[in-house]
Amino acid sequence: MDLRQLRYFVAVAEERSFTRAADRLHMAQPPLSRQIQQLEAEMGAELIDRAAKPLRLTPIGALVYEQAVQMLRRAGELREMVARARSTERRRFVIGFVASTIYARLPQLIRELRATAPHLDLSLQEMVSLEQIAALKDGRIDVGFGRIRFEDPAVRRIVLREERLVAALPAEHPLARGTGPLSLAELAAYPLILYPREPRPSYADQVLTLFADHGLSPVLAHEARELQIAIGLVAAEEGVSVVPESVQKSRVDDVRYRELAEAAVSPIIMSCRVNDRSPELRIMADVIARRYGSWGYGAPEALVRLAYGEP
Repeated sequence: MDLRQLRYFVAVAEERSFTRAADRLHMAQPPLSRQIQQLEAEMGAELIDRAAKPLRLTPIGALVYEQAVQMLRRAGELREMVARARSTERRRFVIGFVASTIYARLPQLIRELRATAPHLDLSLQEMVSLEQIAALKDGRIDVGFGRIRFEDPAVRRIVLREERLVAALPAEHPLARGTGPLSLAELAAYPLILYPREPRPSYADQVLTLFADHGLSPVLAHEARELQIAIGLVAAEEGVSVVPESVQKSRVDDVRYRELAEAAVSPIIMSCRVNDRSPELRIMADVIARRYGSWGYGAPEALVRLAYGEP
């Protein structure tokens, strides 16, 4: 017995005619008759008195009719409930990010992603690059935006672009008065503020490596927990720092920025699970590719392939 047979039986019972029921169901009469016979065989009893003119239900048929009407009604209600649930269903998509990417146009990308895919339930979680790798593998986030190159066979890494680094100085600092590029040697003469303090390796190690590559060993004044604290310590004249150029958008009072004479950059890296080809991730990749094109950055080939679901 299935719902289709019950629907056929209800039509015959209500029309009291196989011919009219077949017209109502938009089908031929012979297959309708066969379906009713199969239902009666399964029930082990006649449901319709075919000798009566017009047809009428047997006592057992009347009982089956009442139950069939209720079952069909409940099935219809269930279909409506599922349809409503599907129409309002929102797919969760979790984005991990390091604090400095907030200044590097991440908010614009998130706004466009919301506009492009309003069905997504977007969630943002601040976490350093190392934490993002574990979170991706555990399924706690779907994509991460960081600055450290980590090798992991389970994680796909795409360098979106290289962002220039600048010096962050207290407003009254002697080096803040200059206008041209500032050398790392000049900066290394003053106490240095690093971030984040942990976990390591992190962006702090990128900065230390930058100085070491030029034979410099700056004196550490503080290792701040996060970017905002580091900038606050610079404003408090506790030292100087090296930050991505987009951080200048924060416009913190009493902090000035100067370009570096050396070629100093930090990557903005998008990370995802290596075999993830989900529609949500492809939409995210497509949004970035389009916006990067409009901003003049150029979209990495790997990002475009991801947007098209290619390996």
